[in-house]
Amino acid sequence: MTFQEILDRRQSVRKYQDKPIEREKIEKLIEAVRIAPSACNSQPWKLIIVDNPELKDEVAKATFSAVVSFNKFVTGAPLIAVLVIEKAKLIAQLGGKVKDQEYAQYDIGIAAAHFCLQATELGLGTCILGWFDEKKIKALLNIPEKRKIGLLITVGYPPEEYTVRGKVRKPFSDICSFNSY
Repeated sequence: MTFQEILDRRQSVRKYQDKPIEREKIEKLIEAVRIAPSACNSQPWKLIIVDNPELKDEVAKATFSAVVSFNKFVTGAPLIAVLVIEKAKLIAQLGGKVKDQEYAQYDIGIAAAHFCLQATELGLGTCILGWFDEKKIKALLNIPEKRKIGLLITVGYPPEEYTVRGKVRKPFSDICSFNSY
């Protein structure tokens, strides 16, 4: 698969086969995050792979409620990756304060993109989640109180009858210009 084909195929998948993910593929996903670039090479993340079925179900339940039910599909994912934001190197923290930027937020976005693109190449589907009960998940996974969960990613094999949806995107002229705004 070419890189363009991976980009075209990558989409949010919200239904998965009841099939475990092979350890070799999980290790490739971890490696994709490990080699992701970051500000000052801080690598300000801790990736927690949740594949124990009982624990995964408890984490999944912390992504929806009776009021907010759009993440109920998470219970069908065989694996949930949790990206925890760690402290960046001092130089990255100082640079972020001077420039009023949260570089660690960008860095976990890059790491998540690496993860999801690698998953696509491996024939896996993913969905990035920003809506979850952080306090509950931190307790379930023994995440220190001072740490923040950046996002969750569901992972699994898409259904057999899986089709890639057409991408609806803004035209080139709306998102890019040369040499001036």
